[in-house]
Amino acid sequence: MSLRIQKRLAADVLNVGQSRVWIDPERFEDVSMAITRGDVRALVNDGAIKARPEVGVSRGRCRRNRLQKKKGLRKGPGTRKGPVIGDKWEDRIRSMREFLRLMRRRKIITPSVYRVLYLKAKGGAFHDKRQLKVYIEEHELARR
Repeated sequence: MSLRIQKRLAADVLNVGQSRVWIDPERFEDVSMAITRGDVRALVNDGAIKARPEVGVSRGRCRRNRLQKKKGLRKGPGTRKGPVIGDKWEDRIRSMREFLRLMRRRKIITPSVYRVLYLKAKGGAFHDKRQLKVYIEEHELARR
């Protein structure tokens, strides 16, 4: 005989899902005779019917992954999503190019020097505008 009805009643009485209802296999006969909520409640008090403990999601994998990320692992291109934050290449190259255009327009550097410095900046020879200025001064590329 199926205990489906008893299981449903027990789930309601215990206020849990049907999958969490445990019925003692030794007391199968007693449980099959229970047809009312009162009968089921009595069996719960007796210990023939119990609620299984809630199953949570394990944090073990998360902890292991966090330790790996601390070491710098698991951070390759296949893991990344969204915009790249940190490297401001675009902002830096724009400020350097703007500076070079200004110097060419004011005739501080010649167009040929402009072209050489432009390509050096593009190639990553300078980290920022300050380094570019230092390079111009050291190599005496400015006219004035």
